[in-house]
Amino acid sequence: MNTLLMLFIFIPILIFILLFLNFLLAPSNPDAEKLSIYECGFTSVYGQTRSTFHINFYVVAMFFLIFDLELILLFPISVTLNQVGLYGFSIAIIFFIVLTIGFVMEISSGALKLNTPKPVKPSHKVI
Repeated sequence: MNTLLMLFIFIPILIFILLFLNFLLAPSNPDAEKLSIYECGFTSVYGQTRSTFHINFYVVAMFFLIFDLELILLFPISVTLNQVGLYGFSIAIIFFIVLTIGFVMEISSGALKLNTPKPVKPSHKVI
């Protein structure tokens, strides 16, 4: 039997077996803390239907993704450095210099500075 076909048969069977064992053997003891909504450290306003989400978290996540991709691109360049030669190395160095300049500009503009949010006071009393 072909190895690829064997994997297409074996992997789903293994997945269902492990899921069944998880439902069978995993302890289930939910309490109030486990069932409550995670608020990310913000104090929520009682009676408000949606919670506030500050853009700073989104910006930091985008910066993390950009520089994570930079590290992912560093590995293939380091593996094939003897094949790409001096031209490929110089292109990679230019790429990383441009990203480093962008990172320095982000730091100098204060985009990575997280401000602590002020607690929101409700305008009316909820009983």
